Amino acid sequence: MPHRFIRRSARVAERLSGRLIALALAGLLAAGPAPALACTRLVYLGPEGNVMTARSMDWTTDIPTNLWILPRGIAREGKAGPNSIRWTAKHGSVVASGFDVATVDGVNEVGLAANVLWLTESEYPPFDGSKPGLAISLWAQYVLDNYATVAEAVAVLETEPFTVVSADLPDGSRLATLHMAISDPTGDSAVIEYIGGRQIIHHGRQYQVMTNSPSYDQQLALSSYWEQIGGLIMLPGTNRAADRFTRASFYVNAIPKEKDPNLALASVFSVIRNVSVPYGLNTPEQPYVSSTRWRSVVDHRRKLYFFESAVTPNVFWVSLGSIDFSAETGKVKKLELGPRQDITYDGDATAKFTDAAPFTFMGVK
Repeated sequence: MPHRFIRRSARVAERLSGRLIALALAGLLAAGPAPALACTRLVYLGPEGNVMTARSMDWTTDIPTNLWILPRGIAREGKAGPNSIRWTAKHGSVVASGFDVATVDGVNEVGLAANVLWLTESEYPPFDGSKPGLAISLWAQYVLDNYATVAEAVAVLETEPFTVVSADLPDGSRLATLHMAISDPTGDSAVIEYIGGRQIIHHGRQYQVMTNSPSYDQQLALSSYWEQIGGLIMLPGTNRAADRFTRASFYVNAIPKEKDPNLALASVFSVIRNVSVPYGLNTPEQPYVSSTRWRSVVDHRRKLYFFESAVTPNVFWVSLGSIDFSAETGKVKKLELGPRQDITYDGDATAKFTDAAPFTFMGVK
């Protein structure tokens, strides 16, 4: 009996030791280099086509953001100099701008969503003239303008028809290093990154969550470790990207699979709020933790784009089905949100958009 007890205790101690070592390793990885600008994106896969994509926008300072209606038929060029890719928008879209110089979030009229988030490890191929260039400010807009589904977009992006060309942020503080996630009404997803100058695409319904550092393959490995522990036992709770990735991955699949789209929407908002960073949080010893400034949710089935600012009490939405996106009569329109997204709207705000000159995408000098 004593010997059996000792052997059993040894096995328990071994398992605990292994778990503690793994926990320590995961903690070290999660505490690695963190981006100054952080966000979270997740896709909810519900029954009867209840597919929703949510994202938070986390930024160290107030980021001027407005919503825009962009019709079909707009001719664009990649803003990377004479050798820039050119196209005409096949699909209209509703987008959120960053500093009114880039598309950072949005959905097109057929339900394809695009979200760009910060990734410090991003390294783009050299722009050597072998391919036309695309300024990073237009990366998401190119996808929204041209494709109806994730599969269609991936089929073209895999051929690398352009070179993404980055530039400094508008405030000149650093080079823009971003990765992009796309999703569609079928629940299909893709995450596109540039690591070591090489494009890497993760394509499939299983790629529901994206945050920031480390690169996506490492995020998946960390998430796999936490899945073995089980989210009901323990989840990492800091604001760091790896911890947010783990919580979002667990909760987006743990919440009820609702047929009622309003109940599904409530659950999705609760998850994206769970992985948000408290507004105004300033931790001197963690200067790279960024406050959540706003959140969005795309309801792919109902073609609704929901928006929630951290500094206003209301969620409002834009109904894509009520918008004239035609090239002949559709107009560029803007919904002014204020410098801190503090202008309050209530309910369906589609009619509150006003005619405006389109914003100018930031080019590469």
